[in-house]
Amino acid sequence: MNLTDISVTPVHVAFDTVCDRATANGLRVTGSELVGVMPLKSILDAGKYFLKKQGRSTGISDSEIIKIAVKSLGLDELKPFDPKKNIIEYMMEDDSKKKLVDMDLVEFCHTTASEAPAPGGGSISAYMGSMGAALGTMVANLTAHKHRHTDKWMKYSDWAEKGKIYHDELLKMVDEDTNAFNKIMEAFGLPKGSDEEKAARTKAIQDATKYAIEIPLKVMKLCYDSMEVMHEMAKTGLEASISDAGVGALAARAGVQGAFLNVKINTGSYNDKTFVDKVLKEGAEIEKKAIALEKEILGLVNSKV
Repeated sequence: MNLTDISVTPVHVAFDTVCDRATANGLRVTGSELVGVMPLKSILDAGKYFLKKQGRSTGISDSEIIKIAVKSLGLDELKPFDPKKNIIEYMMEDDSKKKLVDMDLVEFCHTTASEAPAPGGGSISAYMGSMGAALGTMVANLTAHKHRHTDKWMKYSDWAEKGKIYHDELLKMVDEDTNAFNKIMEAFGLPKGSDEEKAARTKAIQDATKYAIEIPLKVMKLCYDSMEVMHEMAKTGLEASISDAGVGALAARAGVQGAFLNVKINTGSYNDKTFVDKVLKEGAEIEKKAIALEKEILGLVNSKV
């Protein structure tokens, strides 16, 4: 069949309908085939639909959700389903530039320790924050699994999905912080022979510097906001994993303070002091709130361990 509007008839609805019609006629659907490509959202929606039918948390990685969708839809029965070839967004990705987040842990660590100036503290702060949010998500997923036979599992599945949003966004910031640093280096490398070139170079440096302030400020906000997941897990999550919620809070707070250091070091060379004062005030408030929330979360954790 041709699905001309998947917002009206999603892939999983069409599949289930065919299964029902087949069953009514004494037949069984054993698999399906995708001819062409499909949007990422479509297959993620399908994966989440089947996870919910199974009473399982939907706050897992996109790659795992896709695997669930492929198996549930039988998309690998006739031939292998390759996300790189069958999902539009993955087909369009540029694989020529290697991302920091594509490195394994050892390579990432060694690259950080090398003489290269990036990745630096900003990228590491984002990575610490992403790992903190991931720990909170893990506790939510484990708690959802514990309550899979009760009406509570959906609540924790929703918390896991929220945590997933935070750690996915923070993973993007790992590379974006390094990209921001590279923009500054590129701006400093611009020609400065004529007055016009000097003016263009100065503007480029200031624009890049502002971006290098905004990215770690965004990391601060994401890290702090992600702590709501650890806070809830410390209050009501699986007690056997309560320490993980505490470690998540520690990592998120470290991400906040680490990113703030990067905000501050870049504001020193930015000329718009009104903007600088505003950013520093906002950053200080986020840092203060993160420290207070970390203390509250650790208090809850320590009372239960």
